[in-house]
Amino acid sequence: MVGVAAIPAAAQEGVPLPLAGPEQVDNRLHIDAENTESLFDSDWLGGYRSWKKTTSESTGLTIGGDYSAVYLSASDSPGEDDAFSGMYRLFGTWEAMSDGEGNSGALVFKVEHRHAYGSNLPPGSLGFETGYVGLFEPPFSDQGGRLTNLYWRQRFADGNWTFVGGFVDTTDYLDVYTLASPWTGFFNFAFSTGSASIPTPNEGLGFALGGYLTENLYVIGGFADTNSDPAEPTETFDSFFSEAEYFKHLEIGWNPERATAFLDNFHVTLWQADERKEAATPDGWGVNFSYSASPLNNELTTFVRGGYADDGGSLLERSVSAGFAWQTVPGGNQLGAAYNWGAPNEDAWGPDLDDQHTLEVFYRVQLFRELAITPDIQYIRNPALNPDEDSLWILGLRLRFAL
Repeated sequence: MVGVAAIPAAAQEGVPLPLAGPEQVDNRLHIDAENTESLFDSDWLGGYRSWKKTTSESTGLTIGGDYSAVYLSASDSPGEDDAFSGMYRLFGTWEAMSDGEGNSGALVFKVEHRHAYGSNLPPGSLGFETGYVGLFEPPFSDQGGRLTNLYWRQRFADGNWTFVGGFVDTTDYLDVYTLASPWTGFFNFAFSTGSASIPTPNEGLGFALGGYLTENLYVIGGFADTNSDPAEPTETFDSFFSEAEYFKHLEIGWNPERATAFLDNFHVTLWQADERKEAATPDGWGVNFSYSASPLNNELTTFVRGGYADDGGSLLERSVSAGFAWQTVPGGNQLGAAYNWGAPNEDAWGPDLDDQHTLEVFYRVQLFRELAITPDIQYIRNPALNPDEDSLWILGLRLRFAL
């Protein structure tokens, strides 16, 4: 979530952070505000959007929100074979100070309520239920209310550097790229942060610093608590200072233009995780790479990503993903397809497990400005923890209503 766009410094307040993931609050607010392409015209929330704009201009407070729901069904499973849950999110920023030259400070916040419908399993739990070492739609759980973000974001050096500290989400600025969002992009975690080979911690106390060393070369580093519980945010202070078990990361990357930092980008990420004694998780480290390009006037996004983990409690020890997404109009319909090869972490799941192969195709339909639906299909070859099945099919449907 670090960096600035290639625009005049005086206009930088309120713009997205191009070295951040699509779900970082500044970026999600920007994407939803700019998303005006849809199959059908609508102005259901025109008055509400006008009020939000006026409030932002007069007070510096910019807010947004959404409600999302996901349904998944598996062709075979040793346990449950379907899952259904929803999530409400409220997020925003309060721009407290700015000098008009790109240097500014803001409070960033996000609260959520994650819930399964009735007695249904949440989608984030269906992967292991089917014997697959991986996660389908990992944020969709039955956790209830939670604090996802509450941190200070400080831009300095004419907006070329950014510091964040407080209650942070490492997936906002760790190994990100434009298709990393499980709310709008791929369902499977293998095509998101770390290609399922980084043991990303829960949201909690931490900090990150990053920015551009040259016009095109950037660096991001961060430090976060590995034992935090977003559903019990006050206990995070105890785990941060008393248990003192941390996740650290350092990333160096290059992009030809700052304004399209994660459409055309190459980066390498190093990470290290301390031993988690209560969770009986050993320490570990790893390295990840990511290359993405956007030929054809940014209508086509292609990527190759992967990583290696030496324990640390990661899902996969080795992972390589490749795919593409096609979108002719920004904010409009999008087709995505990707393939992942992954070797499960034997220290975590046991020896002599089969390598897994995952293929996913989705098509996001922007029905109205506020409403998108995304049918999805996944094919899993050799689910490592389900030796009785050679393959699985996962059918999914996601709905997102932006507020």
